[in-house]
Amino acid sequence: MDRNQATGLILFAAVLLVYSIFFASSPEPIEVENQETNQELVIKEETDSVLEIPQAEPDSIQDIIAQRQFGTFAAFTKGLQEDVVLENDKMEITFSTKGAEISKVVLKEFKTWDQRPLVLLDENSSDLDYKIQTDKGLLSLNEFYFNPTLSTIDIEGDTASVLTFIAQSGSGQIIRTYTLPNEQYVLNKSLEFVGLAGNLTDANIQVTWDAKLIKQEADIEESRRKTNINFFKSSGKSDYLSLTSDSDDDEVNEPVKWVSFSQRFFTTGIIAENQFNSAKLEQVTPNDTLSIKNVKAALVLPLDNGKAEVSYFFGPNNYNLLRKITPGFEENVDMGYFFVSWVNKYIIVNLFQFLEKYFSNYGVIIILIVLIIKLALSPLTYKSYIGMAKMRVIKPEIDELKAKYPDDPTKMQQEQMKLFGQLGVSPISGCLPMVFQMPFLFAMFFFFPNSIELRQESFLWAHDLSTYDSIMSLPFTIPFYGSHVSLFTILMTVSQIAYTHFNNQLTAQTGPMKNIGYIMPVVFMFVLNSFPAALSFYYFVSNMVTFGQQAVIKLFVDDTKIREKVEANKIKNVNKKKSKFQQKLEDAMKAADSNKKKS
Repeated sequence: MDRNQATGLILFAAVLLVYSIFFASSPEPIEVENQETNQELVIKEETDSVLEIPQAEPDSIQDIIAQRQFGTFAAFTKGLQEDVVLENDKMEITFSTKGAEISKVVLKEFKTWDQRPLVLLDENSSDLDYKIQTDKGLLSLNEFYFNPTLSTIDIEGDTASVLTFIAQSGSGQIIRTYTLPNEQYVLNKSLEFVGLAGNLTDANIQVTWDAKLIKQEADIEESRRKTNINFFKSSGKSDYLSLTSDSDDDEVNEPVKWVSFSQRFFTTGIIAENQFNSAKLEQVTPNDTLSIKNVKAALVLPLDNGKAEVSYFFGPNNYNLLRKITPGFEENVDMGYFFVSWVNKYIIVNLFQFLEKYFSNYGVIIILIVLIIKLALSPLTYKSYIGMAKMRVIKPEIDELKAKYPDDPTKMQQEQMKLFGQLGVSPISGCLPMVFQMPFLFAMFFFFPNSIELRQESFLWAHDLSTYDSIMSLPFTIPFYGSHVSLFTILMTVSQIAYTHFNNQLTAQTGPMKNIGYIMPVVFMFVLNSFPAALSFYYFVSNMVTFGQQAVIKLFVDDTKIREKVEANKIKNVNKKKSKFQQKLEDAMKAADSNKKKS
């Protein structure tokens, strides 16, 4: 055996000796069943630890991210998103537990023009966001999850549904409470921060409402003309963005009580319990037909001891309803300019509401309104007729003056004024009573296009009195007229032409004024062809009643007696001095004639 073999043998023996000492000692005897059980326990423990790793690690990462981003508010960012419905007899409002904000509003009593449920807003068309300034920056409440609780309370003998959302984080809470009284279109809301005063760095909430107003009516162009943003300043003045501009914005740097997105027949509004400190409003008319207008309101709502209250209005543009909501809210219904709005606000609206109690047919109501107004204004109609009759009986004297001064119109006018004074006749006596009736005619121009009471109400061939009554669609479009024919507008035009002819017979009208009376009805036929059928029907009935009134008055007015009265005035006023008004008028006419000759 050589040295290498001996060395290998010794090393091999050493390895066997070490193995026998440290590794080959026999364990204490155990039963096989226990050994198998222990093996199973070990395997199970190893399996559990493997399953736990992918679950715990992402949660930890999310918690760290949330803690860094939201701080104390991090616990609010965990939860389950669900829909919660709050409703009464008037509307159904859907909320999301993520944000505890309104996601959908449906008015139960109304349908769209194509008879679908009337949805004022939904999650695709409206984004309502409340943001707070915190030690972690500006945070949106829409990022937080809330737990809902539904209950009912009694308010002045009536039932109201209450939906309370609470987001909990340790000792801190955010509470959003919505109260919906029965039979109302107003949703009351309170927002309260509890135990979070140290984390709020600003005592204001930034409220942003971005909405694409959903199409509710068939005529989108008319809807756009009647849609705009209204607002009411805490100083007591109402205002609005431009009704006709495609793009407009406005920044109101003073307290605002409410802001509304007012459409033709429906309004969505937000009302502060006290005030919004400021408002920035925007509206844009889109190029497509997916929405009526795109509107946005950015409001600053102050917190009072960590609490703020607002109300929402979702409902119809009924004047008497809106005026009860909050001061100035009735301005969402366009009643016309100041010189005619009083007729609508204090007479027509109340008269319409009174007749609705007894008549369900709105065509009949319109006829009754015409009769009542004409009866109330009949003394003015009578005076107007007498004034025109006096002008008719003195026509021979006027013709003599025209023949006497054919080339001197100024002298002829002076002599004519002198003649009027002698005969006790006023050239405006027939027109002045008509002027007092004009506010009623113009008031209807604003009332009927904006009256929700007429929406989807049919009469005769008109399926909807709030829009035009098309009896024929044209294969082409006539400028300023349209591509349809409105029968009520045609009837109104024919009746106006007949009335003008009858009126010219009474006044013996000649010259250009006679022709103008025939031109105006044709002009209005073009203007009113696309206006609501109710308006054209009202004017048609009004013309027919006026025509009948004058026909009846004519039976009881004798031109011979009027002539005798004029002659008596002529004798009585033969030596009568000119009035100051007549003298000033003659002086003005002489001055004008003198300047004309000099030039």
